[in-house]
Amino acid sequence: MQLTQFNNPRMAQAFVDYMATRGVTLQIKKQEQFILLLEDETKQEMVENELKQFVRDPFHPRYQAASWQSGTTDSGLHYQRASLLSHLRQRAGPLTVVLGIACIAIYILMQIVGDRTMLAWLAWHMDGSPFFQPWRWFSHILLHFSLLHLVFNLLWWWYLGGAVEKRLGSGKLFVIALISALLSGWMQAKFSGPWFGGLSGVVYALMGYVWLRGERDPESGIFLQRGLMAFAILWLVIGYFGAFDGPIANAAHATGLVVGLAMAFVDTRQIKKG
Repeated sequence: MQLTQFNNPRMAQAFVDYMATRGVTLQIKKQEQFILLLEDETKQEMVENELKQFVRDPFHPRYQAASWQSGTTDSGLHYQRASLLSHLRQRAGPLTVVLGIACIAIYILMQIVGDRTMLAWLAWHMDGSPFFQPWRWFSHILLHFSLLHLVFNLLWWWYLGGAVEKRLGSGKLFVIALISALLSGWMQAKFSGPWFGGLSGVVYALMGYVWLRGERDPESGIFLQRGLMAFAILWLVIGYFGAFDGPIANAAHATGLVVGLAMAFVDTRQIKKG
């Protein structure tokens, strides 16, 4: 008799393996979905009760343990291998992808026309006229001066920005990026002038936001492990002591972190009070 059906073949196989440890044989029939069939109808009630528990928590360790104990390699199920590109798309929303592509495109242009030319076009502001070229308040985040600089920032942007966009929407990610780009750029310009660039001010804002939002609002579905947050702060402190070769946008990093923490605090005030 037919019990239920799954979209995910791994979930179907996990339940079959678990029921095998309980002495119940189930079969999987592949059609448009994966249908579970019960051979012994006298065990229907017991299997249905187990199925309810499985649906509530399919990733419980007991099901993985059952697959190790009773699973076989000849189940007949074939899993589609996800490409790296599809995995990136699954994690990232449209804004995450578009801004990432823009950073890559600008980096390529910098290799063709030179850093100084791109800085003249996109840096914070030139010749004391920021109000006549308002794009400069934000375009500095597209500038990266080495491949390592670009890759490091884009990995964090994808990891954190993608999570925020998927869970909280493109609008929330846009606001975080916009405000942190503006304020971190303004502060860095005060310390070093307009010759700077990079997405790291926004990345630090996302670190602060995701960490504090996860601590105060676990139901939001976004979080950053405390160990990674500690690493980010340590990296920031080391940068202030000049431990790295070349200039570091320390003011932008610190400002971005404060902005992210402040935005997360504001967004979770009502949740914390409740």
